[in-house]
Amino acid sequence: MTEDEFDESDEPRDGLETGAPEPRSNPYLVGHEAAAQSFLTAWQSGRMAHAWLLSGPRGIGKATFAYRLARYILAKGAMGSQGETDLFGAPAEPSLQMAESDPVFARVRASGHADFRVVEREKMKTSDRLSNVIGVDQVRKIIDFMYLTPAESAWRVVLIDGADAMNTAAANAVLKVLEEPPRQTILLLIAHNADRLLPTIRSRCRRLELRPLTDSQTRALIGRYRPDLKSAEVHALTMLADGSIGRALELADEGGVAAFANIVELMADAPHIPSAKLHNVADLAMKGDNFRTMTGLLTWWLARVATLAAQGSLASVPEIIPGERATAARLTGSPAAVSEVWRSISYLADRTLAVNIDKKRSFIGAAMQVARLAA
Repeated sequence: MTEDEFDESDEPRDGLETGAPEPRSNPYLVGHEAAAQSFLTAWQSGRMAHAWLLSGPRGIGKATFAYRLARYILAKGAMGSQGETDLFGAPAEPSLQMAESDPVFARVRASGHADFRVVEREKMKTSDRLSNVIGVDQVRKIIDFMYLTPAESAWRVVLIDGADAMNTAAANAVLKVLEEPPRQTILLLIAHNADRLLPTIRSRCRRLELRPLTDSQTRALIGRYRPDLKSAEVHALTMLADGSIGRALELADEGGVAAFANIVELMADAPHIPSAKLHNVADLAMKGDNFRTMTGLLTWWLARVATLAAQGSLASVPEIIPGERATAARLTGSPAAVSEVWRSISYLADRTLAVNIDKKRSFIGAAMQVARLAA
């Protein structure tokens, strides 16, 4: 078990306002320089892969990066071209950066470029939530498009955002395209968990593994998108984010720092938690999406504590909030015991959300399991 081993139910909530632009509209990206250089080197060499798999944790900028690649391909024309020159006539340093005023940027942002298509999870007919899967009908809609001659650009680009959410039929349809790739078409696949893709799909793609952001990068992005936050909250969000600006902004909108503080305060008395305090915190977990946020933070923190304790570095890492280190030190039971509790409360949280079990009772049960680690 590792501290970044989250359950899929911890994914971003649909329609959540985070303060950051949508990836198709975002001209700003921090990090991922190595991945950008790998792509640009391939482009300039003229030996471009027909399919690229962009993988990595949620919320680190994979979609923003993919839209950058798409705009670059659509704007630059033939692979291996010399491109622009500097003031002295020498070849300019290649870059994926594009001004928002560029016509290609504007058409991609407005979903109006004739040579660009996006496949992503769609809203369900019965609610405003997104479907859990990408279906075969969505993939079939873009297959004919991929074999057409480009209209505006030298290339056609198809972006599948959430390729690991494709069902079996959709994945097989994509595989057939990869087995006989169309000319002048590049497929960009975004996956949070690339291991969920068919091995035959992975083997036919050029892989770009995007890494979590550094603390300084995350902190800078929080400051850019949420300048209203105080420094202590920015610090806590940076630690809680684990290199994911998306997670940091979600937690900021959900009151994640306050929720985490309640959890830490609750566990300060472990293994004997006062009943009144336990019920007060459990009552908070029943409001809105608080149960998902609080159980997600509880499982994440337990994994983090176990990992740091195993590494012998619990005492040396910065505290997330004041008093967190001392409370964490109370929960460092045997690795087997911590792993079992982690699995148990993760399963309990998932089942509660899936079949509408009483959230207060589930949170109390989860909290008591964690508290008993201090015994």
